[in-house]
Amino acid sequence: GLFVWHLKNTGIRQVPCQFVHLCRAANDRLITFQYFNFLKRMYVTQYNKDLSQRAKPKSDSVASPFCELQQLDQDKKVIHKISPISPVHQPLSETISRNELREMASAAETEDSVAPVRAESKEDRQWKEMKLRLDDLPGILARLSKIKLTALVVSTTSAGFAMAPVPFDLTCFLLASLGTGLASCAANSINQFFEVPFDSNMNRTKNRPLVRGQISPLLAVCFAASCGVPGIALLTLGVNPLTGALGAFNIFLYTCCYTPMKRMSIANTWVGAVVGAIPPVMGWTAATGSLDAGALLLGGILYSWQFPHFNALSWGLREDYSRGGYCMMSVTHPGLCRRVALRHCLALIGLSTAAPVLDVTTWTFPVISLPLNLYISYLAFRFYRDADRSSSRKLFFCSLWHLPMLLLVMFTCKKSFLEKEGKDDLLGGNHGRALEIGLP
Repeated sequence: GLFVWHLKNTGIRQVPCQFVHLCRAANDRLITFQYFNFLKRMYVTQYNKDLSQRAKPKSDSVASPFCELQQLDQDKKVIHKISPISPVHQPLSETISRNELREMASAAETEDSVAPVRAESKEDRQWKEMKLRLDDLPGILARLSKIKLTALVVSTTSAGFAMAPVPFDLTCFLLASLGTGLASCAANSINQFFEVPFDSNMNRTKNRPLVRGQISPLLAVCFAASCGVPGIALLTLGVNPLTGALGAFNIFLYTCCYTPMKRMSIANTWVGAVVGAIPPVMGWTAATGSLDAGALLLGGILYSWQFPHFNALSWGLREDYSRGGYCMMSVTHPGLCRRVALRHCLALIGLSTAAPVLDVTTWTFPVISLPLNLYISYLAFRFYRDADRSSSRKLFFCSLWHLPMLLLVMFTCKKSFLEKEGKDDLLGGNHGRALEIGLP
């Protein structure tokens, strides 16, 4: 009993000491997973030097007529041996220096062959200041002023002047056309000046002169001022103050209202339609000096025509407008975009019918213009129903020839100045006779 009691006491006392000693030995001889893998690779490479990775040879197939396929088959049968890994740990500094030497050697070998290509690419990628040449200046200024849009504005102004029921004055016509064109160039240049950061995000406008840096913003502003000030002065002094006031108001409406609204609300389309409706009114006021019902009728026709024209155009540019940050109906309200285009195509039929009622044209104009208006209304209905790029493209191209055809038909059917003068004289004569009868 005493012997068993002695063994228990000594065993309990020595257990903690033995546990601590075992932990120390385990820490000294700790083998990690990475070290175990290293030992395994070293064992494989040292004791199995004949170990190799063989590509499985393909079965001999029918002789190929192409020599390149046979050479590839031979290359696949090449044996690639694994180089042995030395078990000795090399210092970190030595390995880094050897790697650096290898990189420098490989770079030196390839530098001679790639040096000319790199030199050319560096020269191409190097920033170069774009120099403005005088030969390129007219084309750059034409793109800055949107010369095609300016030509459309001048043509609608000419149509308004021609539709006025007064004798044709060539000098006044030329002054009105020139002043309107200069005002349009100024408005378009200021518009591009404000929209440079947004135009750079759109594929349609990324090649504009200010975006590409072909001209400086100061030159663009100076060009706009040199067009706007003489244009308004020409309309005010050379034509009449009413036409000059309409031109100045149109520049303000386009640059200060329509341009910032394009990123704020879809109401910018209605404001832009008003901007496009003012030029024919300016042509009428340049000829008559007053705002009559005929001027409002022409403005209404241009106002309604712009909705199918622009809505069909913007439908194919929805990605560009959303990328540029513009709030357009085609992006935010696609259903409304199609409905508005159809409504205003139908409105063109009503406005054409109102022309003879307002004594602007004869009654043949609504009859002749009906097929034109029905066809564009049919395309607008197709655009409303299908809502695809094909229908929008057809409506847009139809609007390009619909407006000049409609204005041409309207001009051929307008009431001549002699007919109106004779009617006024007849009314004046009847009124005089009535006065004579009424007197004793």
